[in-house]
Amino acid sequence: MIADLTVQGNPTKRSYPSKHLKTTKDLNSPYHLEKELMQTRLLSSKIKTYLCATFFYQLNFYSMPAKIRLQRFGRKRLAYYHIVIADSRAPRDGRFIERIGSYNPNTNPATIDLDFDKALNWLNKGAQPTDTVRAILSYKGVMYMKHLLGGVAKGAFSEEEAETRFKAWVAEKDSKIQAKKDRLSKEDSDAKNARLEAEVKINAERAEAIAKREAELAAEAAAAVAAANAPAEVAEEAPETEASAEGETTVE
Repeated sequence: MIADLTVQGNPTKRSYPSKHLKTTKDLNSPYHLEKELMQTRLLSSKIKTYLCATFFYQLNFYSMPAKIRLQRFGRKRLAYYHIVIADSRAPRDGRFIERIGSYNPNTNPATIDLDFDKALNWLNKGAQPTDTVRAILSYKGVMYMKHLLGGVAKGAFSEEEAETRFKAWVAEKDSKIQAKKDRLSKEDSDAKNARLEAEVKINAERAEAIAKREAELAAEAAAAVAAANAPAEVAEEAPETEASAEGETTVE
């Protein structure tokens, strides 16, 4: 069955279908309907795959937690770090959201400058610290305060009890840090005194060796002078001996 044989724009001229033109009967055939159904299913599957991928990408994008990590500064073998809040996909020294402190490992003990409240706030928001930053936060008591606040939220103890525990922990931590500083200072002072004593001993030994060498040189010089004066004395004694011998002969 031919749907329309009239050429558009010229109703008097008729056009005949080619062998590839499908009729209504061909379009309604089971083969063609099954093919269209398969194409529809394939297109639907592609659309579903795209929508699912888009959904999970957006879900992953919005659920990626921020990172609390270190950002390197300084020259080689003398580096110091900023403690920053950054997107987990950002490069190490790239853009960051906020800076909350600094860390200098070149001193002993290490120098840490941290905004306690900001660090605790970001932890409560779900920011994930790296291993090094977690150690720094534990050293400054941020992780312990987060633990205490969790206990308060669960009703294990009151806020006053949490505050008391934290103050006791801070006092103990400060005492340990001060003891370490005193020990390092004492070790440094002892090492300096030992170096000074060793230097004094070396200087004394060196002065003794110089004095001994000077004495030996003086003795050698005196011996050389004595050896130089000895032939002249012998020459003076020889004429006197000859004169006395001649006198004795004349008397005889």
